[in-house]
Amino acid sequence: MYAVVQTSGRQFRVSEGDAIIIDRLDAEVGSTIEIGQVLLVGGAEGDSEGADSSAKIGAPFVEGAVVVAEVLSHQRGPKIDIHKFKRRKRYRKTIGFRAEQTTLRIQSIQG
Repeated sequence: MYAVVQTSGRQFRVSEGDAIIIDRLDAEVGSTIEIGQVLLVGGAEGDSEGADSSAKIGAPFVEGAVVVAEVLSHQRGPKIDIHKFKRRKRYRKTIGFRAEQTTLRIQSIQG
């Protein structure tokens, strides 16, 4: 069984046992969270991952569908360097940025 969820302004295709990295959440490590913005639920137990008629498509979200995930860790992402430059003006500026991230492990898909 798989689902397409929307969190942190992005969409993720998840199955039970998958680990995903999203923007930082205000949750303790080891706690359980529920993601209620489920766009699609498909693939009944034992079926292949192909397109099947048992998929539920939301408009925009599937009613009653919830994805339960466990917070594994909080970390910072890779450093991104931003360079600004204006020719003939002696202007050069370098800024660095590291995004705060959370790793989730999908425990169950209900719906």
